[in-house]
Amino acid sequence: MMMFKSLRVMIIESDFYARHAINSYLAWDRRTRVKHMLPSLEQAYETLSELPELEYPEVILLDAVLLPTPELAYQHVTKLMNICSPEIIVMAITQDENIAREVRRAGAKGYVLKEDVSLQISWMVVWAQDYDFIVTQHTSNIFPDAAVLPIGRDYPELTDRVRQALMLCVVEGMSAELAADEMGLSPHTIRTYIKEGYSILEANDETEYPKELSPQERAFMRFTALSLSTIDDKLKQDRSSHS
Repeated sequence: MMMFKSLRVMIIESDFYARHAINSYLAWDRRTRVKHMLPSLEQAYETLSELPELEYPEVILLDAVLLPTPELAYQHVTKLMNICSPEIIVMAITQDENIAREVRRAGAKGYVLKEDVSLQISWMVVWAQDYDFIVTQHTSNIFPDAAVLPIGRDYPELTDRVRQALMLCVVEGMSAELAADEMGLSPHTIRTYIKEGYSILEANDETEYPKELSPQERAFMRFTALSLSTIDDKLKQDRSSHS
């Protein structure tokens, strides 16, 4: 059975909409608990200075926009590490090799592109716990030795309409009525799509979830899960390298 250890997360993100979207996606996964959402490093430092050690974040998701130069990137990551030794994952819109190298040198946990992470952000936070440094597909060229985040799990049986209904109702949290208006369908049809989507997701996932999870929580975790085949391939590579 999947075990849940809620990781305390701090989001330091300059963009209002991105900040709240990240919080929303992490909130659906009980393995991650957002304790603080902040728009700047200055506010982050102020918040951290007021926290007792037991409440320090275990993971910080840090917007690369707030690290405009390699020098500042190194300074800020180093300062955060000195304050509370969190696992810092720097999330960028576009790749900057010099900044990437400096955040790693300062002790960050990863350097990823937001577009690569997409809906898999909560899975990324949990998955990263097993690795020294993580990257995504489009930052892997900088660090050949780093662990590459697996792609999102594919569900080929999901039709475009069913997938859209799941996105609106499961991921975005819309009611069937709102999703129906968005898609130009009846609420009954939306509920039928959701039921079909739940069945497809469950049929392609052997994970045993805690009973207290709602059907919507389980559907969210399945819909946003990492590719099993990619993880299996990584495990095989690890085993062969140690044999």
